Amino acid sequence: MTLGARGEDVAADYMRENGYRVIERNWRCKSGELDLVCTRGKDLIFVEVKTRGKSSLGRAGESLAPVQQARLAKAASQYLSRNGLWSRNCRFDLIALEVRENDVNLEHVTNVIDFGQALGGGHSSWQPW
Repeated sequence: MTLGARGEDVAADYMRENGYRVIERNWRCKSGELDLVCTRGKDLIFVEVKTRGKSSLGRAGESLAPVQQARLAKAASQYLSRNGLWSRNCRFDLIALEVRENDVNLEHVTNVIDFGQALGGGHSSWQPW
């Protein structure tokens, strides 16, 4: 199992243990991939998982550059369009994992992307219309 796959397993388990329902894993489209798509109550949460090992430089959460944010926002837009979910309350979270030997440090950051800004406009922080 790759480090990334292990990180996604840990993140999915964490989300379930904290009251989220994981409805998609590794959802792919032309614009990119969504690591996890979850629901909690009426909210739809897109979760980006970043995993770093003991030999990696920098922290896992530092690797979400503006270019990647835009790609993730476009993928989320396609997910919403394909599933007719534009009216859902949505957000984008980050699960940052640092794996050291048998120890895993997990940080969950909510609302990590401002979708309007990531997509280059929009009338609200999420829906880009």
